[in-house]
Amino acid sequence: MAANLFSEIEDLKGVGKARGEKYRKLGINSPYELIYHIPRSYLDFRAYVPVVQAALNEYNVLKLTIFRKLPPQRIKGGLVICKAAASDGIDDILIVVYNNVYAFQALKEGGTYYMYGKVTGNFMRKEISAPVYISDEEKVLIQPVYPLTQGLSANMVRTNMRQALELMKNEPFETLPDEILMKYGLCPLMQALENIHFPQSEAASELARQRLSFDELLKLQIGMSLMKSRSRRSTAYKMDKSISIAPFAEGLPFELTDGQKNAVRDIIGDLCREVPMNRLLQGDVGSGKTAAAAAACYFTAKNGVQSALMAPTEILASQHFRTLSEFLEPFGVSVCLLTGSTTAKKKAELREKIAAGDIDVIVGTHAIIQKDVEYKALGLVITDEQHRFGVAQRAALAEKGDAPHKLVMSATPIPRTLALIIYGDLDISAITQLPKGRKPVQTYAVTGKLRHRAFGFVRARLDEGRQAYVVCPMIEDSESDLFAVKSYAENAAQGDLKGYTTALLHGRMKAAEKEKVMKQFRDGEIQVLICTTVVEVGVDVPNAAVMVIENAERFGLSQLHQLRGRVGRGQYESSCILITDNTSDDCVKRMKIMSSTSDGFKISEEDLKMRGPGDFFGSAQHGLPPLKIADIACNMELMNKAQECAKELLESDPTLSLPQHRSLKMDVMRLFNKEIIG
Repeated sequence: MAANLFSEIEDLKGVGKARGEKYRKLGINSPYELIYHIPRSYLDFRAYVPVVQAALNEYNVLKLTIFRKLPPQRIKGGLVICKAAASDGIDDILIVVYNNVYAFQALKEGGTYYMYGKVTGNFMRKEISAPVYISDEEKVLIQPVYPLTQGLSANMVRTNMRQALELMKNEPFETLPDEILMKYGLCPLMQALENIHFPQSEAASELARQRLSFDELLKLQIGMSLMKSRSRRSTAYKMDKSISIAPFAEGLPFELTDGQKNAVRDIIGDLCREVPMNRLLQGDVGSGKTAAAAAACYFTAKNGVQSALMAPTEILASQHFRTLSEFLEPFGVSVCLLTGSTTAKKKAELREKIAAGDIDVIVGTHAIIQKDVEYKALGLVITDEQHRFGVAQRAALAEKGDAPHKLVMSATPIPRTLALIIYGDLDISAITQLPKGRKPVQTYAVTGKLRHRAFGFVRARLDEGRQAYVVCPMIEDSESDLFAVKSYAENAAQGDLKGYTTALLHGRMKAAEKEKVMKQFRDGEIQVLICTTVVEVGVDVPNAAVMVIENAERFGLSQLHQLRGRVGRGQYESSCILITDNTSDDCVKRMKIMSSTSDGFKISEEDLKMRGPGDFFGSAQHGLPPLKIADIACNMELMNKAQECAKELLESDPTLSLPQHRSLKMDVMRLFNKEIIG
């Protein structure tokens, strides 16, 4: 059967069942998917050097003619070594190929090749090992380097890629109308795909990358917008805007900041609409998101409807339960806590009350989305630290109600552009100011030489009655010189922290153990908590005024900022000491940023620039299709253009049903791997 772009990958000439399986391992099932297997880099065979100038023990490009192939040698373990003598016309060199008879057979005596490989030996006798090569008849001298899997060679992929591109020439298509290509200065798709794989020059490769990055960002934006509009079906819980939250706001022991008031106004406005709310509430550590969420729960309860708040850990769920109980119970709004460690008897009792509608606000971990938990009228679903939940968990909680309103809270400040991508299906509210009286945490970066002095500072704070955290990056000792929390805790208790009560907290402890240690720390029975990043999210101990972070270079800026946010939550001056012996430019820059600002949004911008979006969240966690070519951090300008273009396209054709948008619509559906256009 003749292959076409969308036939099975095995239909390509030379791709049998075995090679087809290798391609499928890489997620390539058709020639079309092969075309979008983007090179990770390129080999430039134009820059070849004479053998005499080849740098020893380094990779070089040479232009060689083979004058004698030697018989293959079999050595112990079934390995085969193949050798050939070659010359650049002046000097000779030996070509060595290990355990790849197929590649060696393809080399012909008398043939001339460009070869890229490691050159070893000495001035008198040189060898080039396991070279990547192309024939000197090849017209394109900039060759792609692809992500491979065992059993797939670079030459195989290049050969099949050329076949797939030929198929595309026979069935040419373009996903974007001419006026968009003109407006945004983009090259045609066929040209882009040919030049991303076999570029004639660096400039051609860059043009191709621009076009394909734009395409990817555009499809992402369109897909997210369509998901957003699909979620705009009507909700059973349109609330009554005449119900006032003034009694709640006036009854709080503090005044809401302007940022909190604006967020509450956004949320209540959404709750009174006929379509479900889908809102992200972003705020820095300690900005008061929980108070804004409590106002939403109060408003929902006064409308006779239930709210549920899901947190990623029991520690965080317990804290939310305490905070919401303090905020809401004085107003007659009932709150319960349901987690994995709730006793079976208590669970059964709570399930009954939830089903009867006797509890207004249900707080918990994923235990609140189990099959046996039924709600009488779940109208508001709140998830905290959303990026820690899989998309399926968020959906499971929403399914407990009849198209309930959804509020997502995140204390990980995300630059707005990235937030629009990650949470493209949500409206965004951000609380950018801290509550009145909250003092910024003083931050100092020091080397290990000053560790003893730093702990002198910690002891002085402990003697004043304060408490401290010490964060280490690892649990067990390993061969590296990173501090492991277990041995560190033992040494500290005998050394710098001798005479003070210390305790250990890490992710491998059972939930009940963690909760016990946290309760003791909260109650002041423990002075120093030596821990891993398990404290990154949600632990609230107002008396904790010092944080020491060992091996600070091991953490991203946003994570350091999250950790630092555990102190400075009470009335006391607080400090954060970052200890690192890493003096690289990158590390010094990060430590300077941490020491100079406490603005989480500013820090997240820097973090994004330095680490790129890949490390910001794993794409599998927030459920987005992975980006193959576009780098959001470097493509902010392109991102904005793609957003603008998506908006224009959907305004003129909301379901992409016009003939000129058909290919784009198909691509969007393929990217999201599901029917998102209803």
